[in-house]
Amino acid sequence: MKKLGLFVAALLAGSTAAHASTLFMGSYPDKMLVMDEASGAIKDRITLASGLPTSMRLSNDKSKIYVTTITTSGIEVIDTKTKKVVNSFSLNTPTVRYRFNGGVPDPTGRFFYTMIQKFEKLNDRYTVSPQMFGVIDLQKKAVVRTADVPDEDVRNGAGRGNYMLSADGKTLFLIRDKVLVIDTGELKVKDRLEFSKPEATGIEGVSFGGGVETLRNPNEYVSLFNAQDPYIRNKIFGVGRFNLATKAFDFRPVGPAPLGGMAGLQVSADMKEGWTVVTQEKVGNKRCEFWHFDLTTNLVKNKAEFPCRSRFQFGLSGDGKMLYIYGASYDIEMYDAQTLQHIKTVDLGNDTTGAGMIITQ
Repeated sequence: MKKLGLFVAALLAGSTAAHASTLFMGSYPDKMLVMDEASGAIKDRITLASGLPTSMRLSNDKSKIYVTTITTSGIEVIDTKTKKVVNSFSLNTPTVRYRFNGGVPDPTGRFFYTMIQKFEKLNDRYTVSPQMFGVIDLQKKAVVRTADVPDEDVRNGAGRGNYMLSADGKTLFLIRDKVLVIDTGELKVKDRLEFSKPEATGIEGVSFGGGVETLRNPNEYVSLFNAQDPYIRNKIFGVGRFNLATKAFDFRPVGPAPLGGMAGLQVSADMKEGWTVVTQEKVGNKRCEFWHFDLTTNLVKNKAEFPCRSRFQFGLSGDGKMLYIYGASYDIEMYDAQTLQHIKTVDLGNDTTGAGMIITQ
């Protein structure tokens, strides 16, 4: 815990926090909810012609949101200022269907990189492609290039992972149990970076968690991680940083890992406070708690239990004053970020998907 505050401060040094005011959330069956954060009111429901949203990706310049949909395997591009769909298409045809989940646009906004599978209906049978790296042309609205994923990199759930792209658009990083370094020109794996046993750390079994969007910048991937020492198997959690340019992995342990798991890390704009959600899962006694860190003293300021959901997601408001619990329901629960007490419940009018949320100005 002692190094957490210094690490996060160094991580964010020189960055300028934006106080966002508009929240975007995916919802069933084909909507993007647009909520005013200040009032909690739903200002718009954007209909997505290609169907149910499953992932969202904010462009590096924060001008566009790239939404992938599952109903017809589509992509919807939303302008964050006008809150209008500026590009929309489906990849599926009567005889060909695709499956993919998530991805990353290139710096020009022309191409979208992902992992994909193709299902084709022939006269006498169906064919299923292997898992492939895919490039989708957002102007031609079609898959323009593919390459088979090497057998050693195939995993259940094609396309699941965290995607990052180098600043020059020449290298794609797929971050899962290890980091795949992929040349975007040839769609070939150039390197496999294994961080399960970092050198000179005394711990092993390091694994990346989901990306920490509050700390995200275009040049590095930041996440919570879990690890254990190789001797008495004590499990710990910490914050890890992967530099896209140097391919270096740096991390700082924080403390003992909870039994159930943690749902991301959120950090205030002034870098003085942090929050996470801890799930203590025991048979017949599942408990969910907020943990609130003071990053100037590196201590836990307070904890508070809140009602668990069967599944949920965790977020922080743009001004850092409220914590959000949402997912698997028609509402979003808002909690005071300082006292961790419930403030209000907002009826969204739609069941939210697992696409997450994006907050913009």
